[in-house]
Amino acid sequence: MEDEIKSWLSDIKQAITEINDFLPDKKDFFLFQKDLKTKRAIERNMEIIGEAANRILKQDPTIKITDIKKIIDTRNRIIHGYDSVSDDVIWSIVVKYLPTLLKEINALLS
Repeated sequence: MEDEIKSWLSDIKQAITEINDFLPDKKDFFLFQKDLKTKRAIERNMEIIGEAANRILKQDPTIKITDIKKIIDTRNRIIHGYDSVSDDVIWSIVVKYLPTLLKEINALLS
């Protein structure tokens, strides 16, 4: 695997780690919804995840990351359709999909 791809995979891992660090130990949607700083920090890290995924896909389309195109689409929606991004969708991604993505990234990096 090329060094650039490893770097982008590490960027994804770091962004997921930061997202998890921003959230309180007790994951509570209503607290998240009220905390603008946390929401924006998580959205920014999701942008990083999507951009890194996009670069990986362009460099090596054979790398298997579940729903990589959806990850990229989410990044684009946050950036370009910022006014249509709902807290529910962001929360759902954080709680349901990022743990799986982290496992895949760790496997690719090892």
